[in-house]
Amino acid sequence: MFKVIKTQNSARRGVFNTPHGEIQTPVFMNVATQAAIKGALSAADLKQIGCQTVLSNTYHLHLRPGEQVIGSLGGLHKFMCWDGPILTDSGGFQVFSLSKLRNITDEGVEFSSHIDGRRIFMAPEDSIRIQSRLGSDIALAFDECVESPAEYEYVKKSCERTTRWLIRCNKEHKTILSEGGAVNPGQVLFGINQGGTFEDLRINHMKEIRELDLPGYAIGGLSVGESTEEMYRVLDAVVPHMPADKPRYLMGVGTPSNIIEAVKRGIDFFDCVLPARNARHGHMYTLKDGCINLNNEKYKYDEKPIDTNCDCPVCSRFSRAYIRHLFKAKEMLAMRLGVIHNLYFYNNLAAMIRAAIEQDKFDEFRGEYSGRIDLRA
Repeated sequence: MFKVIKTQNSARRGVFNTPHGEIQTPVFMNVATQAAIKGALSAADLKQIGCQTVLSNTYHLHLRPGEQVIGSLGGLHKFMCWDGPILTDSGGFQVFSLSKLRNITDEGVEFSSHIDGRRIFMAPEDSIRIQSRLGSDIALAFDECVESPAEYEYVKKSCERTTRWLIRCNKEHKTILSEGGAVNPGQVLFGINQGGTFEDLRINHMKEIRELDLPGYAIGGLSVGESTEEMYRVLDAVVPHMPADKPRYLMGVGTPSNIIEAVKRGIDFFDCVLPARNARHGHMYTLKDGCINLNNEKYKYDEKPIDTNCDCPVCSRFSRAYIRHLFKAKEMLAMRLGVIHNLYFYNNLAAMIRAAIEQDKFDEFRGEYSGRIDLRA
């Protein structure tokens, strides 16, 4: 399913095949948590800006409208009118983000719904069954994402629990596929590596879960409070122990420089809410000027596009001054235009990285953009 077609040192240019098309890697996956991109973008918009893959969340879609609704309507692809690959997170991140609303046991996690407070229990098998009804191309195993910093002994026990959950997820996934009841019979399961910032736990956990020979592996539990240097240190430690013939996915990361630095270390898949979230507050990414804040007074009369080096649908038509006015007037169009630009920027960044690896110029690309591309103008 995955083929590495070019390397430059540890950076990889590859392709991953799914039932809904190829994913060219390295890839940025656009976050459609509730089957929609926040900022009023449709599936047609995503096609226009070069999006390959979207990511939706099991926990949120379980709460509303429910996997029964989505499954009965043909799965997520038909539901959101998206014909490209979809990855679904398992709901495991909510073990971290809803820490005040949940209780963890070996059997699973009991949540209080953030919507209406009702109690919800999710076992690893439940997460897999929900994702099967959603019909995503890539399902993620249920895991525990531990906050940072955390005590060593707790993280160690959490890794052991996550391994047991992964085994249960894998068994349930195989059972559903063998029974012929899956919305997407070609759905595959990725395992998730945990271990906090402890290198020995990360390495040991990766060695354990790679024995299951899954179609892909993710690194979870980073960008949750640790420093950038700690994140890179963990990647340096664990990536060499990931299967070379399987895609490697760094969950929830990150800034443009984070992506460049992680590609340098051998990562293939990325997702992050950052570009859309920043866009909704007027913070726009550019290749030359870093991240600019259109709310600033200096852009009031600025006739230039957001990024003079960008050919996205927004930069080809609208000025900084106009988009700034929309933000100040609290017009919905401001968020829409901002999100279109930032997601185009991230998808185009991934395309530039792929081209640089193909041309043996990734080191030069990294030297030119890493660090500077994140600077605030």
